[in-house]
Amino acid sequence: MYKNIMVPVDLAHESRLEKALATAADLGRHYGAEIHLIGVTGVTPGAVGHTPEEYKRTLEEFADRLSREKGVGFQAHAEVSHDPAVELDKIIERKSEEIGVDLVIMASHVPGFVDRFVRSNAGYLVEHSSISVFVVRG
Repeated sequence: MYKNIMVPVDLAHESRLEKALATAADLGRHYGAEIHLIGVTGVTPGAVGHTPEEYKRTLEEFADRLSREKGVGFQAHAEVSHDPAVELDKIIERKSEEIGVDLVIMASHVPGFVDRFVRSNAGYLVEHSSISVFVVRG
């Protein structure tokens, strides 16, 4: 049913990803799907990497660790953006089309007051993409 599953990840908040990653691993094993982690970083130093190259290595190490721990293969895709907060939705949409993703699994939080005024990344993808989106609240 699913051949390519994408999980957008924010490595600065790794602890909030466990439920979505476990879901992706379960579905990946069940359907024999490839799992693609996408991480977006800026050109300036950040908490996860001082350079885009360092961020890419960190994301690849994370994917390798998950592959060993979860018993299914995770592939890393690092994207560089001049403004990740603004461009994140479009990057996820573009990468999902490039890879040929048929399911996106996204970690989310329980909606609060601010969410009534600011749309979530998952909400954007649901509204603007033909790809199925599975939102996992942590």
